[in-house]
Amino acid sequence: MRTSTLTPLQKHNFHHLYWDVFWWGALAGSTLAFLPVFLARLNATSFEVGLLTAGPAVVSIIISMLAGRLMRGRDILRVTRVTSILHRLGYVLLVPLPWLLGAREQVWAALGLTLLFSFPGTVISISFNAMFADLVAAEWRPHVVGRRNALLSLSMTFGTLGCGWLLDALVFPLNYQLVFAIGVFGAALSSYHLWRLMPVNEVPLRLGKPMRDFARQGWVMVGDAVRSPTGLRYLLRQSGKTMLPLELLRTPFGPFIFSYFIFYMFQYVSVPIFPLYYVQTLDLTDGVISLGYAVFHVAMMASSMALGWVNQRMNSHRVLTVSALLYCVYPLFMGLANGPGMVILASVLGGLVWGIGNGQMVSVLMDRTPEDERPAYMALHNLILNVGILGGSFIGPFVGLFLGLRGAVLAGAALRLAAGVVMGALARPRAAE
Repeated sequence: MRTSTLTPLQKHNFHHLYWDVFWWGALAGSTLAFLPVFLARLNATSFEVGLLTAGPAVVSIIISMLAGRLMRGRDILRVTRVTSILHRLGYVLLVPLPWLLGAREQVWAALGLTLLFSFPGTVISISFNAMFADLVAAEWRPHVVGRRNALLSLSMTFGTLGCGWLLDALVFPLNYQLVFAIGVFGAALSSYHLWRLMPVNEVPLRLGKPMRDFARQGWVMVGDAVRSPTGLRYLLRQSGKTMLPLELLRTPFGPFIFSYFIFYMFQYVSVPIFPLYYVQTLDLTDGVISLGYAVFHVAMMASSMALGWVNQRMNSHRVLTVSALLYCVYPLFMGLANGPGMVILASVLGGLVWGIGNGQMVSVLMDRTPEDERPAYMALHNLILNVGILGGSFIGPFVGLFLGLRGAVLAGAALRLAAGVVMGALARPRAAE
């Protein structure tokens, strides 16, 4: 509950935080959404598409292990400003690729740029999460995060739909160059508003609760592989003695976090297949693909707002288990699709499940981590998340080789269902952690 009025400094910072996420949504709805499809239209393999998520996952593991040491004593606001510029330079370099290179060279150049600029991308993911907690007082966070998520949904939805129309209207590859240029424009304005943020005199009280800000800096989105930044700011509070607290695996927390690992890995098995499946099997236009992305995110935002209502009617573990089981809906309906209608239905259902499921996973994770030891627990979770992404991104292409694209998508649905069963069994609350 808010008991104070906004100060001039808060008004200034909130204004720029709103515009930052609005323009970041323009980047996400253009370059980040369509880069995997661009690679698919260049006849990239599923292994190459998988590198879009596997490469940044490896970088995230490395940077996260060093985050506390690298950023200790540094101005987090300045780190965020500088890395926003360094990271977003990569999107500028995507625009001229079709003029400079052949199709195969473009694929590997795009992958190389994604990997290279994921280093500052990972840093800004961590520093922004910490900076946001510093700039926004606890009593104002629900208000600011709610508006940021609404603006993100608005800009991503209309940006994605507009880019889809543009891609259908113009010839390849000029259409993608223009979409990438739109992404550059959004990235530049987002960075401008980050630079306009001002430091506060006093750091707000730490609540130890997830902020649920959906803007995930530094990651390309493939299929339904979208994920909000969970507790990244805690990586900066590590003591430096144990950056990877693997001894937690021998506690009751071990089976719990193992279920998360299985879930993340199995979720990403079908992710490298989706762009190729859209283009090569379903022969979808970019306009249909953009419509699927748009309705996914609208459904995701709508269902995320109902998470509290759902938890009032079901116990926390049941909500977690049911939503984890239902993660199979998106690849299942995609695998059964023969045209745009089923694709849109899959996107609506997938977005509804994601909005509930992701929020519940974050809430349960925070509930199972002691507040005074949360940095260690979040470091382990970040490791589990990225190793899971890495494993799934490499398993998927091999499944595709044996089963074909449609078979791999359906196999991904079966694996997600199995992951839900594992989570239901291992994530059950225990008397003591």
